[in-house]
Amino acid sequence: MNSRRHFLQGSAGGLALLTVPGWMAGCAKPVAAVAPVVAPPPVVPPPPHPFFAWFGVDEAMLASLVGELGKNGATFADVYLQHTRTVSIGLEDGIVSSASASIDQGAGLRTVIGDQQGYAFTEELTPEAMRGAAATAASIAKATAVVGPQAFTLHTPGQALYQVAVPWSEVGIDQRLPILRAVEAYARAADPSVTKVSVNWSDSEERVLVATLDGRIHVDTRPMTRLWCIVTATRNGQSVSNSANLAGRRGLEWYDDANLRMLAKDAVDRTLVLFDAKRPPAGEMPVILAAGASGILLHEAIGHGLEADFNRTGTSIYSDMIGKPIASEFVTIVDSGVEAHTRGAIAFDDEGNPTEYTRLVEKGILRSYLHDQISARHYGVKPTGSGRRQSFRFQPIPRMRATFMENGPHTREEIVASVKNGIIAETFTNGVVQIGAGDYTFYIKNGWLVENGKVTAPIKDVNIIGNGPDSLRKVTMAANDSKLDVGGWTCGKDGQGVPVSQGLPTVLVSSMTVGGVNG
Repeated sequence: MNSRRHFLQGSAGGLALLTVPGWMAGCAKPVAAVAPVVAPPPVVPPPPHPFFAWFGVDEAMLASLVGELGKNGATFADVYLQHTRTVSIGLEDGIVSSASASIDQGAGLRTVIGDQQGYAFTEELTPEAMRGAAATAASIAKATAVVGPQAFTLHTPGQALYQVAVPWSEVGIDQRLPILRAVEAYARAADPSVTKVSVNWSDSEERVLVATLDGRIHVDTRPMTRLWCIVTATRNGQSVSNSANLAGRRGLEWYDDANLRMLAKDAVDRTLVLFDAKRPPAGEMPVILAAGASGILLHEAIGHGLEADFNRTGTSIYSDMIGKPIASEFVTIVDSGVEAHTRGAIAFDDEGNPTEYTRLVEKGILRSYLHDQISARHYGVKPTGSGRRQSFRFQPIPRMRATFMENGPHTREEIVASVKNGIIAETFTNGVVQIGAGDYTFYIKNGWLVENGKVTAPIKDVNIIGNGPDSLRKVTMAANDSKLDVGGWTCGKDGQGVPVSQGLPTVLVSSMTVGGVNG
């Protein structure tokens, strides 16, 4: 049952006039006219945010829930309300092979005492269910009760990080399906060897409300979409496959003809080049990481090691390295929540903290970790807006958003020319990383051989093996072409998946182990 607050207001006005009795009029001196006194207008409270009605709550209920979370004591506490609507479509060889729509909705309630967390969630947004979850979460504490907020301050996103022309909830299937068919048509027309095309689509619209013990309410609407094209081509009895995808916090207007053609072309080009690609020689050699998608290596091998929970527990190799040099002076690594329309963009994190542009490594010096509220309190710093969760079913933990290296002082051409024998890693698929030490293995789907300073031949089926901190120290050149990849990356950690972005300029790592052909 929805619980709403109704405000009644009236208005009253009056004026007072100074008059003179008739018998005094003859002897009275002229008196200046007195302006009427008008009562000030009544104070009208702002209307409640539409999300209150959407979730069936009001400020009184939120105050009650937060108060329940703090009844046994709390360092901080929050109520997280979420409603997500998702649409998915699959097109295979011109036929719609799958289509689905789903809604997920619920509330997560959390009490934090120091490093301890009590957490409960409910898929029922009734007062009874949410109060029961709040009581469960609060049961971890046995301290002095904390008084909840008497009033809230409402915060709405101040940055247009992901505004769309038309909300996804107002877009029909008849507007989505022609986009999939256009991508398929462009891919098939690109080359006669293309024998199979699959196109997969997803879009979602997420509504979030976070109410905190210190009296803040944050609300946000977060759009997301991804379009994926998978191509199979056959020549002389040999079949090869590859793919490309576009993703971001975007609306329907993003899928214009230019982007659809680009997606189809990338998928076909990445596939056809495999006919001529060979495995490179194996061994230790210089590796050039191509701009954009190579950021996955930065994300996995280095970024996770800078998440504060791994450092707070001493798991990460970077736990005692704040203020110390860990890379060349031209290396600056950032994790940002304010890169507009990227998958990692968030106006505020899932604890209600504002997001930011966080310099993790500045001119080679380690400056910061990625903090949620618990780690920030532990280190005595402000949260970096990095407390994220997959959904209301999970507690927030420190996570990356959009992780990338800023421009370096070199050019791509200079980097290629400096390599006598090595490879370029261009697109990646599988990777395995040991978070603590930073040891990694990545599989390169597309790449190039570099011989005597020139790109000579395509390569495929290559593993690169190394250690994140060691590879960072071996970055000897970085170009001025840094860019974020537009693919649909999802980061997994502690059983939770969240959308992220990553990027890199063209970078030279002086030595990596390449798993190619021996002899």
